[in-house]
Amino acid sequence: SNSLLALPPISLYIHYPWCVKKCPYCDFNSHEGDPQADYIAALIRDLDCDLKYLQNRQIHSIFIGGGTPSLMSVNDATELFKGLRQKLSIPKNIEITLEANPGTFDANKFAQFREVGINRLSIGVQSFNNKNLEFLGRIHNGKEAIQAIREAQKVGFENINIDLMYGLKDQTTELCMEDLSCAIELQPNHISFYQLTLEANTLFAKYPPKLPAEDNIWEMGEKGAALLQNSGFEQYEISAYGKTPSQHNINYWEFGDYIGIGAGAHGKITDIKTKKVLRTLKSKSPRDYLVQFQHNDSESSVKIVDNITFEFMLNSLRLKDGFNVELFETRTGQPFQVLSSKLDKAIDLDLIEIQKKWIKPTTKGFNFLNELQEIFL
Repeated sequence: SNSLLALPPISLYIHYPWCVKKCPYCDFNSHEGDPQADYIAALIRDLDCDLKYLQNRQIHSIFIGGGTPSLMSVNDATELFKGLRQKLSIPKNIEITLEANPGTFDANKFAQFREVGINRLSIGVQSFNNKNLEFLGRIHNGKEAIQAIREAQKVGFENINIDLMYGLKDQTTELCMEDLSCAIELQPNHISFYQLTLEANTLFAKYPPKLPAEDNIWEMGEKGAALLQNSGFEQYEISAYGKTPSQHNINYWEFGDYIGIGAGAHGKITDIKTKKVLRTLKSKSPRDYLVQFQHNDSESSVKIVDNITFEFMLNSLRLKDGFNVELFETRTGQPFQVLSSKLDKAIDLDLIEIQKKWIKPTTKGFNFLNELQEIFL
């Protein structure tokens, strides 16, 4: 029989598409130029059209990504949160994250961001090493990055994530460890430590830089993970280490629901009436997006997810502790048996272990995550 789909928690993702300068490795929907005046109003109208997906749920977490959302003016942030609070039930103390760029940091502005309700910052440092930052096309230097984090802590942000990349041009394991030590010393409570990958449609894809040898990159990953764990940062996902895991991230990886508003934003919704899982997508170009949400009667594109078991596995296998049978059944509406033959294969290859209805990647499975995920395609 089909397991009943239960409604999972629902988060809100808000996309802010503008940046000061497009980075050569970035494949996100980001655009250089001045933020458009009526973008916030369009976001709220966009949210209006998606309210039907809430199905009586409170918001679980909010994440404002980009682009560079820290470019937002205090007036815009105030207007945005006024609109959100009018439309949504937002419990007190839920995690509300803003992605911030150290090159756009202004202590006064961040103090006011805290006033409107933002309580977590995700700071895109990438490296504290100026040569690396230049290579990555960042607009800040190492000193400014350290300053931005200290200022953020000073104005009261206790929940901070630092993004760090490794496997950069001319980077040695030693330099990579220096970057990590610098991040750890600043005492954030979350560090995202991930390998630079060359994504299609980026400047780096067109003109590939010479990166360190695979073995060296592997060593950076291994030693970096060990240093983080020994410093009290618990690895809970393939590239996420936290004293406080991110509620928003965990909801993604446990295949929870989220509404996505803003240019190019994706959403994932469980429709309890039809027992289907839907994906929503908004127009990618900010100009088209603004035209689309000038009036209230807009419908964004909605697709039904057909390969739901693969999508679930793609996400949940990234979790260090894996997931249990019940989560699989309630999130996908499929009986667990549908996985049998594929699980057997993964167990034979020593990529997965199952204990008491709990499925988790082995150390080998975690190290070869792509191979593991491919089994469920």
